[in-house]
Formats: sequence, C-alpha cells, structure tokens
Amino acid sequence: MRENGLAMKQIEIEETGLFKHPEISGPIKPLALRVSPKTIDDYFGQEHIIGPGKLLRRMIESDAINSLIFFGPSGTGKSALARIISQKTKSNFIETNAVIIGIPDLRKIIDEAKSRRILNGTRTLLLIDEIHHFNRTQQDALLPYVEKGVISLIGITTENPFFYINSALISRSQVFQFKALSNEEIKKIVVNSLRNTDLGFSGIEINIKDDALDHIIKYSEGDARKALNAVEVGILTTRPDKNNTVVFDLPLAEESMQKKAIVYDKSGDQHYDHISAFIKSMRGSDPDASLYWLAKMLEAGEDPRFIARRIIVAASEDVGNADPNAIQIAIATLHAVEFVGMPEARIPLAQAVVYVSTAPKSNASYMGIVAASEEVKSGKLREVPDHLKDASADGEALGHGKGYKYPHSFNNHFIEQEYMPDHKVFYNPTQQGFEAEIKKRLDAWRKNKQ
Repeated sequence: MRENGLAMKQIEIEETGLFKHPEISGPIKPLALRVSPKTIDDYFGQEHIIGPGKLLRRMIESDAINSLIFFGPSGTGKSALARIISQKTKSNFIETNAVIIGIPDLRKIIDEAKSRRILNGTRTLLLIDEIHHFNRTQQDALLPYVEKGVISLIGITTENPFFYINSALISRSQVFQFKALSNEEIKKIVVNSLRNTDLGFSGIEINIKDDALDHIIKYSEGDARKALNAVEVGILTTRPDKNNTVVFDLPLAEESMQKKAIVYDKSGDQHYDHISAFIKSMRGSDPDASLYWLAKMLEAGEDPRFIARRIIVAASEDVGNADPNAIQIAIATLHAVEFVGMPEARIPLAQAVVYVSTAPKSNASYMGIVAASEEVKSGKLREVPDHLKDASADGEALGHGKGYKYPHSFNNHFIEQEYMPDHKVFYNPTQQGFEAEIKKRLDAWRKNKQ
C-alpha cells in the first residue's frame, strides 16, 4: 500500500470486463457483501452495543440470543451483524425478507422449526429483513412462536420499530439502535476492503488518492454500503494504465458518488465568504442567489444551525419592522432545524430564506441602536429623570416616580412627558411595509412633543 494513495494488488479482470472470485460462480456478488465481516473482531462501528462487555456482544459470545430487533440507517452493519450471529449460533439459521414472504411461507418455516425442536432440540433463528413491511396479521402469526421460543427472531428495519412493530412483539425482543458510522469507521471499512485481495479484488493495483477517499467518505454519510458501492463501480469501470494500475482520483470519486467536490473550508475564508454572500443576497432581495448560497453551504456540510442564526440576524437587521413576521419565521426556523435535523431541515431553511429575501426592507432599528450606542459612548451622559425612577421600597420618599403620567389613563393611551433628558432621535422609520404605519404613528407623537 502507498501513502497519498492506497496502492494495492487487486482485481483480476477477464476479457469480459468482469473479475473472478474462486468461490463464486454465476453473477458476481457486490463488494459490500463479499467483504462483509465474518467475526465480531472484523466488525467496525456500533461500539455502544457491540463493544467489549456490552450486552449484545455477551449474548452473541454465549450463544444466548433470544429475539432481537435491529433498527437504524442503511449501511450501518445491521445485516452484517446478523450474519455474524448466524456463524456463531448453534441454532438453525434462516434468512428472509418481509417484502417477499407471506403467511404460507411463515407457516412452513414455523412447522419446520417445531419439528426440529421436537426431533433434536435445535432452535431456529429467523432473520427477517425490512420487518417494518410486515402487516399486523403477519406479525401476529409470529408472536406465539416467538413467545414459546420455537423461533428466535432477528428483525431488521430502517424505521422506528416502536411505530411499525406491534408492542407485544417488541416486548418479547431486545431492541438495539444502530447509528450512522463515523468517517473514521467508513475509512477503515473502505481501506480494509481494498486490502482484502481474497474477497475484494485481485490481480491489479489500485491507487486511491487521499482526496478521492475523503470524498467517498464524506458523501457516504455514514453508510458503508454506499461507500463500497462507489468504490466498486469506480474500479470496475476504469481501465488500468500501462502499469496495470487503476488510479482512483477525485474526478472518478465524484462520478462514482454522483457528487462533485465542493471547495469549502468551514474554518477558513470559504466559510466567511459564503455566509457573507448569503446575507448580502437576502439583504439585496434576491431569493435565487440566496437559495444558491444556502444550497452550496449545506452541500458542503455547513452547520444548519449556524445558517439559521444568520437568518435571524438578517430578519432583524435588514427587514426589521418593515415586516415584523420575518423574525418570528426566522426564530421558528431555528427551532425546526434543531428538531427535524438534516436533510429535511433544508426545507424550513429555504422557506425562511425566501421570506426574508422577498420581505420589504428596513434597517432603521439597526441604525437606531448603532446611533444610540454611539451617543452612550461619546455623547452627553444622561441620568434617569425622577418621575421615571422606581418608586418601590424607599424610592417614593426620595421623590422617585412623583409626577409620572400613566399613558393608559389618557386618550389613545398616549401622553406627552419626558422620557430622556435632552431628547434625541435615534430611530427614523422608513416608508417600507409595516414600518410606514409605525412612521405615521411616531410622527404624530413626536409632533405632540414638539
């Protein structure tokens, strides 16, 4: 193996363009299946349930499997772990898929399991992939035999079993949640598959560049099967060079993943340049440009919560009271992003971006606080007038609150009085959107004061 590119002896290519494997006849098995781990020691990921001393590992090592439900994202090792169990157990192992099996098939499996149990005491371990596709009748058909121990069930699903599997079956099973694999775990799986000349490829060198490997890892999104499929299709569709080497570079990785590399450093200039372009596009009332920069940042892996926070700032700074709903939508979007998560979070983000981009604009509130802050720092220092001071405790004896006029006691809930010595105007509303109403109201009040 060579660094800055893993160089390994791999693929034996025939004139047909396919490669051979001595143990496989007929159609070739996918790489992900060929290099699937055979023992727990070869298994990467899910340390929280399969690490040393964890319950599931102890159950496997002692062949004490009852019924299990595995759920989690695709390509995280649910089926691979079930097959490891099949190699470890002394039970008769049957594997099927809920999409292709019906009640008659289930009855046949159950009858054979009962016979096996009576004849030689052998248990039956039944793996049902995509068990969330089973309807209530099919699940109920399994229940009594799971309960009696005639069958030990391993149900695999990408859906939340508490919504799709009846509670009686869940209560008789141990439920284990699988998590998306980390980048480091995906890297180990890919590198090991390329090193595995027995089950991976043979007869050719593969030089996979670091940036290509990083691209595969990034866009596999924690799915080992997606990463291995991309590696396999890239290798099988690329002719070796004159040195009998397949060079797996970034363009090949982009094509294999159907994702192009986006140059974006989340801690450097790219991060600040893109968020700047994003904010300026919303301020400039261009929803198309705003959506483009949003999409590019999300595709590059930017934290959606960071983007949502910037939308809140833009909604206040650039829209302000021209449309007071903008900040409400922006704040709701942040909550939605935290609650929903990616990739669905891009939908409320897009809604908020379009709203802020197309809303009437006013930075009057922002300019008001800028002007007021400058006055505090360099202008005349004003004290609180006595009639505005707190009159509680001993304040009343000191004259605090004396002469204060309660606006709600007057017509239109307004009465002219001093709220700041040497009054100075900081907020100048515009004629944009709702702020035009604010300006009309404020102009009338200020006229009364004059």
